[in-house]
Amino acid sequence: MITPGQTTNVLITANQIPDSTRTFVMAARPYLTSVFPFDNFTTIGFLKYKIPNTKITKTPVKSITLPSNLPQMEDTQFATKFTEKLKSLGSPEYPCNVPKKIDKRVITTISLNLQDCPANQTCKGFKNKKFYASMNNQSFVRPSVSILEIHYRNLSTTMFSNFPEWPLHPFNYTGVDPLSENLNTEFSTRMLVDLEIVFEDTSFLNQVNHPIHVHGHNFFIVGRGFGNYDVDRDTKNYNVVDPPERNTVGVPVGGWAVIRVIADNPGVWFIHCHLEEHTSWGLAMGLIVQSGQHPSQCLLHPPHDFPTC
Repeated sequence: MITPGQTTNVLITANQIPDSTRTFVMAARPYLTSVFPFDNFTTIGFLKYKIPNTKITKTPVKSITLPSNLPQMEDTQFATKFTEKLKSLGSPEYPCNVPKKIDKRVITTISLNLQDCPANQTCKGFKNKKFYASMNNQSFVRPSVSILEIHYRNLSTTMFSNFPEWPLHPFNYTGVDPLSENLNTEFSTRMLVDLEIVFEDTSFLNQVNHPIHVHGHNFFIVGRGFGNYDVDRDTKNYNVVDPPERNTVGVPVGGWAVIRVIADNPGVWFIHCHLEEHTSWGLAMGLIVQSGQHPSQCLLHPPHDFPTC
């Protein structure tokens, strides 16, 4: 199970006895959670043993058979069980430095939205409306001025919203879709803060397994589940011993995922869905990590010929 935007290194021990073709078939197919059209092809590759002093022959295409244990494309149970098996090594040689305590918790809902079609335009969304997406009911609109430059030069930030660090109107996240606001969404944190972010999927329009990518930082996935996240109940089941370390997390369809990140990289960092169409609809926000006191914890000066927007 590789979420869009993730990378995975796999170690294979070539100790299986091959058949006469000396070939093992590898296959991959998409995991589908959306009602929208999707590429449903299965791709295949080959692992072939090379025997010294023998001629390599091509495997006839007609003899290829897919692995019998290949999961179905909509098998959420399989995807969940496999994902939950992924752990960090957590050894003295390869320690897992997950924050045991946090300084700040941010909870954000992830939603697909509709808005009325602008005047004199044709929209192809549901009921002829325009597709939007949002986090905590705010849709990211790319500004005409660099957020990083504004942050670095300490210019006015009145053009940006104060991103709510908790859903402003908590509800059963399978409720009716409210209109999302079109605002630039950023939230700020101090240097070296141990930050926890909870991503909660909603059923607006369609529940989807959203791959959320954080620029500039790796993080630890300490919890995942289905339904509405409950801070009192679900924190008791966190894995803070050997959770997987990633930079992209797949938020379960109709569920939630919790990450912990050490904000040790100053600047402005994009957090977005790696289904790029969702990002273009506004499913994104910015994480502003303020500079620290030591020079190594501060933003570098821009080059003298730095072009401005």
